[in-house]
Amino acid sequence: MNAPLSPLAAAPASGADLLLWVAFPYICLAVFVVGHVWRYRQDQFGWTSRTSQLLEHRWLRWGSPLFHLGAFAVIAGHVVGLAVPASWTEAAGISEHAYHTTAVGLGSVAGVAMVAGLGMLCARRLLARRIRLTTDRSDKVLFPLLSVTVLLGFSATAVHNVFGGGYDYRETVSVWFRGIFSLHPHPEAIAGAPLLFQLHALSACLLFAAWPFTRLVHVWSAPVGYLARPYLVYRRRATPAAAPTAGGRPRPASGPRRAA
Repeated sequence: MNAPLSPLAAAPASGADLLLWVAFPYICLAVFVVGHVWRYRQDQFGWTSRTSQLLEHRWLRWGSPLFHLGAFAVIAGHVVGLAVPASWTEAAGISEHAYHTTAVGLGSVAGVAMVAGLGMLCARRLLARRIRLTTDRSDKVLFPLLSVTVLLGFSATAVHNVFGGGYDYRETVSVWFRGIFSLHPHPEAIAGAPLLFQLHALSACLLFAAWPFTRLVHVWSAPVGYLARPYLVYRRRATPAAAPTAGGRPRPASGPRRAA
């Protein structure tokens, strides 16, 4: 019986695969880098999250923590799953079954939190009139693109690894991802991946290309220095002593006079 071929031993990549999985990611990464340089040089005063907390805070109170905490956990899971080879986790004593079970469990919780938080933020922007009026063109691109990317990733995990028979993306998608950054791309590795994983990867590339031109740039301005800054000391302003009168008594403070 013949052994199954590995993803890298599959058929050579076609022209469409080279365009989708080599040229397109590198174009998006180039826009990501050059766009940040341009944005910093041309729009430093716009380098902000443009918070709208003063306009509405009830939805933001729950939606923002859910989205950000879920996003941090999801990003950490992507770093481990895409950037760390399976051989490294096995060398650390983590079996493939243990890794898969942990990744699906924690990833599902983080994904649900991220989707719920993003849904609340989108609903807030659509339903609150004052927030809707502050939505600019970059937000109209960012929020749908971010929603599509998040929902595709959540759907791929749910369909294939939660309710399906399981799919080891570390043998295909992860190989392609590491190849892009090591300048040895393997388009054939992702060409045979399920459609949801492919769409998720393409939408993520588009999100990286749009990143420099949206409010996502505030990610690079995290107030890390706030943790180490010295305390601010506030002192109460001393009340000036009242000038004494001719008889030695303090002169009463003059208050506002009532108009006649």
